[in-house]
Amino acid sequence: MNKGKLSRPAIDTKRRDLLKLAAASAVGGIGLGTTTASAGAAGNAADPLDVVIVGAGLSGLTAARDLRRAGCESFVVLEARDRVGGRTLNHDLGDGHISEAGGQWIGPGQTAVADLARELNVGTFPQFYEGKSVVLGDEGRMEIDLKGTFGTDEKIAAKLSELSRDVPSGAPWKSKRLAELDIPIGNWLAKQDIKPEDRPGWNSTFTLTTGATPGSMGMLHFLSMINSANCRYEQLEDIKNSAQETRFVGGSQILSIRMAHQLGDKVRLSCPVRRISGWDRDVVTLHTDQGDVRARQVVMALSPPLCQRIQFEPALPPARAALHRAWPAHSPGRKTATVYKRPFWRDKGLNGHIFQINGELLWAYDNSPPGGEIGVINAFLANARVPSEPKAANEVLTKIYAQALGHEALTPVSFHEHDWAFADPWTITCVSAIPAGFWPKHGEALRPPCGKLIWSGTETAEIWAGYMDGAVRSGHQAALQALNVLRRV
Repeated sequence: MNKGKLSRPAIDTKRRDLLKLAAASAVGGIGLGTTTASAGAAGNAADPLDVVIVGAGLSGLTAARDLRRAGCESFVVLEARDRVGGRTLNHDLGDGHISEAGGQWIGPGQTAVADLARELNVGTFPQFYEGKSVVLGDEGRMEIDLKGTFGTDEKIAAKLSELSRDVPSGAPWKSKRLAELDIPIGNWLAKQDIKPEDRPGWNSTFTLTTGATPGSMGMLHFLSMINSANCRYEQLEDIKNSAQETRFVGGSQILSIRMAHQLGDKVRLSCPVRRISGWDRDVVTLHTDQGDVRARQVVMALSPPLCQRIQFEPALPPARAALHRAWPAHSPGRKTATVYKRPFWRDKGLNGHIFQINGELLWAYDNSPPGGEIGVINAFLANARVPSEPKAANEVLTKIYAQALGHEALTPVSFHEHDWAFADPWTITCVSAIPAGFWPKHGEALRPPCGKLIWSGTETAEIWAGYMDGAVRSGHQAALQALNVLRRV
């Protein structure tokens, strides 16, 4: 983190204090909580709600939960999908077991999402990595104990960590070294004398983390991500003591499911917002597939490119509209889960992690449940190399797993996949591959409200943007903004 910024505990304490203050001021000052639950859920056009939240992912549901805790019942959450959770989703593997199809890990420093899990009584357990990983290449197969890392060149990692100190996580466009660092990270890596055998590893790392190759990923944005991780590249990219260290019992989607259960009929599913009118007036009208809803404040808890699916009347300010148009929306991702009777690879001293050089896999890993009752291998795919038909994809992957883990891999119990590019029209990107040149041009438009519209979602978080933790933080912040505006009315 950059010097002079509040520590995370201080930020969390400040947020809780402000929430209490907003609640105390709002309940007495503007009548929050006086609207009945049925009226809040119905959204009577003649009686506008205090807040409408667009999006029932971690950000939107966190904001809704905070509103209720502050005494506000005059709100509703509108979700376009037929489920909650946004970019978190669980595969049901049967017998109470799941495998995550979207975001799934948390790690050190991600205190907001960890706090939320504790409040919702959701347990955690470590990502399995004990044993040797397998690397597959043109020259055969190799086993190596990476000890919870991805085998990154330590010297290059140290350079990136040091450079990240000059790039604020919440405002990379304010870096004092902007002109020097606002370049494709591939240009910088090309000058680092990376060994030919290490280049595929770097390509895979960046594709997994950012959704883009080093040549198209902005260095400024990547350094801002490292800045979130205490300016330690290893804390961002490894498994041990890193952002990929811990999983949720019941899968990451359980956080949203439990929040939605608490909120009850405040959450409307299959309710896409098609048009928002009067956002520059005292009362905003949201036109949805289930009718119109009016509100005094609107929290837009969705990724920036999704705003392109909504018609705004009047048109949004040019800077904000330009941000929506320019935001990269080409990293949907495809993730699979191959299920076995048991994690047989562990008996061989293998950890189930597979890296393939220039192949169908970006990375495969052990995603078995906490007790190892069944074996699960999850994989991120190089989609262009894998058939789109699930049965054919399963055949390709099991042959690779057999080469890496043994012949037992040829007989899985079941196969599951989720291709975010085609699963629904509401997830057009999973991660944000922000290119060079983007933040200096569009950064200042990221967070300022537009009239009654409050921008939320993980992309707006000041730390851990793009992660589940960032989504929770942005939800807290959006609730505070809405409560403070309502208090002043």
